[in-house]
Amino acid sequence: MKQVRVGLVGIGAVGTELVKILRERKFPASDIRILARSERDETVAGETFHVLPASAPNAFQGLDYVFFAGTEGAKGASRQYGWQAVEQGAVAIDNGDDFRMDDRVPLVVPEVNPEALANHRGFIANPNCSTIIAMMALGPLHRAARIRRFTASTYQSVSGTGQAAIDELDRQVRQYAAGEPLQSEMYPRQIAFNVLPAIGGLKDTMPGYTSEEAKMLFETRKILGDDAIRVSATCVRVPVFCGHAEALNIEFERPVSPEEAREILANAPGVTVTDDPAAHEWPHPLRCAGKDDVLVGRVRPDDSVENGLCLFVARDNIRKGAALNAVQIAEALL
Repeated sequence: MKQVRVGLVGIGAVGTELVKILRERKFPASDIRILARSERDETVAGETFHVLPASAPNAFQGLDYVFFAGTEGAKGASRQYGWQAVEQGAVAIDNGDDFRMDDRVPLVVPEVNPEALANHRGFIANPNCSTIIAMMALGPLHRAARIRRFTASTYQSVSGTGQAAIDELDRQVRQYAAGEPLQSEMYPRQIAFNVLPAIGGLKDTMPGYTSEEAKMLFETRKILGDDAIRVSATCVRVPVFCGHAEALNIEFERPVSPEEAREILANAPGVTVTDDPAAHEWPHPLRCAGKDDVLVGRVRPDDSVENGLCLFVARDNIRKGAALNAVQIAEALL
């Protein structure tokens, strides 16, 4: 595989994981150029890089791929520099949400809709982390039996908000153990020993729903190429450091038994079926942390609807939910 030059904009939790995954997967990067607000030396995933300002006139010159490492819902960097990187000859792969619903930009989960890469214009978007995790299970099932609708209840870790939120949960737990007042800065309420049933701001166009919940609807339709799918999501922040989980209740066009669903999912790339409730073998955040596959379990009938099925999924949101998916997009292009 030919050697390529890689740029990385942002060195938070996702940016650090991107560097680790590029090295782990032996991505053929002859050079990794890290770009941020200011010039400095920075240690990222055990390597020291000389960080350059992304605002420099030719910051992206000579690069083949540029990863924009925004966290969940992050805006700004790709909006400011994404198309500039494309104009300077790079392919931009964006983890933020500025261009996910842009008609010019494919929204890609490589295991689910790699065909969307065929006509890219130099700019490709990662879906939202909660959407990626759901699509890894729903994509193969949709191809087999077409999904009419699904509901999703998500349990999303603080790492989706970034390193500052990880630090806040750690600090609040320590403050609680010490009998001190708990201080909240990243979230509107205490996150330690609590759950917060709102992620993102309220959507004017979907009264009562948040931006994170709206993404589940619109991104699903774009990825699966089916605007008839109906989706209702409730997205919840939970006091977990890493790993998102989701309960999915699905209605298909035809009956799908748990046995058929397990067989489909067991043969799907990037999916591991973990489904033995009697032995307490099911997906959960600690089990998926640091792993690439989405874990699927608790597969059972949903008798509340015709052709219904329930399942539970979990995955490392910083890896496949962000950094790994971006690297896989670049690998597919290579």
